[in-house]
Formats: sequence, structure tokens, C-alpha cells
Amino acid sequence: MIFQALDDKSECIGIYVDGKLSFEDFPDNLTKTWRYSASITDPAVEYAWIRAGGRNIADCCPEDLCNELQATQRKMKAYLKSFKIAKVNMADHCVFDLIPHDFLEQFCEIKNKITEHVFDTYEKPDNYEHLNAVYKLLHKIRYQKLNLNSEDCKHLFYSSMNRQKIQELMKNYSRIDYNMFGTITGRLTTHPESFPMLTLKKDLRRIIKPHNDLMMSLDYNGAEIRTLLDLCGQDQPEYDIHEWNVQNIIKDMEMTREEAKLYFFAWLYNPESKDIDSEYYDREKVLDKYYKDGYIYTPYGRKIKVEQRKALNYLIQSTTADRVLEKAVLVDKMLEGKKSFISHVVHDEIVIDYADQDRDIVIGIRDIFEDGYMANLRAGKDYYNLNEIKL
Repeated sequence: MIFQALDDKSECIGIYVDGKLSFEDFPDNLTKTWRYSASITDPAVEYAWIRAGGRNIADCCPEDLCNELQATQRKMKAYLKSFKIAKVNMADHCVFDLIPHDFLEQFCEIKNKITEHVFDTYEKPDNYEHLNAVYKLLHKIRYQKLNLNSEDCKHLFYSSMNRQKIQELMKNYSRIDYNMFGTITGRLTTHPESFPMLTLKKDLRRIIKPHNDLMMSLDYNGAEIRTLLDLCGQDQPEYDIHEWNVQNIIKDMEMTREEAKLYFFAWLYNPESKDIDSEYYDREKVLDKYYKDGYIYTPYGRKIKVEQRKALNYLIQSTTADRVLEKAVLVDKMLEGKKSFISHVVHDEIVIDYADQDRDIVIGIRDIFEDGYMANLRAGKDYYNLNEIKL
């Protein structure tokens, strides 16, 4: 049965189903809706928005419903604008407590019709289950308030640019709203109203403090190189990948780690470069397996159109991003019922707001994240001051 949640927050429980609003005693056969809401968590429910590849509802609307949708969207925008002018924080209120119910019925009915149209006309993507699990985690992160505090960051205020930016962030942004469909490779971006976690200047990470005891970071040692090794079917070195490359691939013992890193990536993403000649890193073999007829087909079920020159780059970036998100979902499941929780994800890094009472699962979390790759584990009093942890 097709339905629409009236709000996407876990505490705002209400749906539109079978032509009316309902706030209790929901039917057991709810199966399809436009988008996930934390108030309805039945794993059997499928989402039209994911089927449609993150397109907005207007882009999926059949022509005969466009005028009706536009009229209801204009009215909804007017309501939301009035709340903004009145300084009503929608994160603290349920939509159905603020908007007339007769309009909500009208709005949800048109969403039901478009949802049905999407299920009739869009095929279920191969990576649907992966995207579904990732979005539920990102949705959870969206409703977590960051602990932003600048008390021990006085030295940053000597710069007027830093001072203005910190004041802006602390006044206007406290949540991270990721866009799962912001890039064709699957790397996350953030929406305009989000805390800019992915583009934040590194020094300003000092203002991000834990709600619990520490910020704990897990990231891969040479993530994209290790992804390439995985795609090549090669074993993973058990120590720093750049040092391993110096010793076994480049074989120039005078080259520093940073020089080796630059040298390797200059070769990796330049198809014409012959600087590295090794069967261990076989770019052609990888492309033969994953690049067909102008598309890369990733291990995570993505099909991405790309010219051959950029195909390896897209394949590695996409596979790395999806691997990290897959591991984040698994870590989040391990943290269910714990005080620690995933604070955010930045490229190949998962950051946990860590409570010391959960120390017994730290090794398990690291093992889930590593899964054959080598990972760095660090922790500190804020997101900038992170020190390596040896386990």
C-alpha cells in the first residue's frame, strides 16, 4: 500500500494513507512511499526517491499532474517561508502541528500518485539496498546536533576571516545534511543549509567537540591505492602503502614518502604516463574488467558514463566512497544501543563521537572498518587534535 509520512523526524509520527491522515493504528501493509522517514522504519518499505536516483519529485511528475503539483508546492513553500520569517525551527516541530490538515491531505495525495508513477516506470537500481542503508544513516546524522565550541580556539580569532567564519558557523549551522546524490561517483556532498563538513578549513575543525569523551577517527592508509590493489586482485601490504611502493615498485630509496605519494598519483591518473611499470598495478586489466561501452560498472552496482581517459579515476573514487559508506553502515549497526555514535563521514574517514564506556568494542569497530585494508585509528578532544591510537 502506498503512503506518505507527514514528517521525516522519528518523534513526528503521522502518515497519509488510503485517502486520510492517520496518527495511530497504522495498516500492516505499508509498502511504498516517496522517501524515508525515521518515524516509519519497516525494512519492507521501498522508496521511490531512491529508484529515481535522487531526482526531485517535480522531475518525476507525469505531465498530467504537473499543474497540480506546482500549485501544492507553491503553497507548501509559502508555509515554510512564513515559518522561517517567524524564526520557527522546523527541526524542533512536527509539520502536521503547523500546517492545516486539509492541505496536507491534498499534498500527500499528489505525492502518492507520483510515487505510484515512479514505481511503474523506473527500474529498481542494482545498488538499491546499498543506497537505502546509506541514506538511513545519513538521515540519522542529519538530526544530530554538532557540539560547536570555540572556547579554546582564541588564536584562530586573530584572523578576521577565521573569526567571521567561526561566528557564522556557530550561529547558523549545527547539523550536517549530506547529499547522497550530489556526484555521479557517489562521493558525498552537502546541501547549502548544511554545516560544511566536507569543505571546512582544517584549522576550524577545532571547534567540533564531542558530546561524549573523545572524537575518534578511522581512515584508510592510502585509500585509493588500496582500492586499486583490491580491484587488481592483489594482496594488501600490512604497512604504509607509500613506503611499500618506494621499496617494491618505485625502488628509489632516496625518495621520501611524500615524493613517492605525488609520483604515484601523477602516474595513476595519467593514462599516458609510463613512469611505473608493474604487473602489481595493472590499470589495463582493471579497465578491461570494469569499463564497457563507455560505462564503468563498479563492484557496488553503479553504472557511470565516462570517457576512457577518466574511467579509472571514476572507478577508484566511486568504489572507495561506497566502501567507506558500506563500512559506516556496519559500524553504525555495531553502535546500536551504545552511547557512542557516528558523528560524520569525510571522504575515506568515519568519525565517531566516542564514549569511554564503549571501549570494549573499539577493536571490533576497527576490524569492521579495515576488512583487509590498513586503517589509521586516532582520537582526541576535538576533531582537529587527533592522536594515533595503537591497539
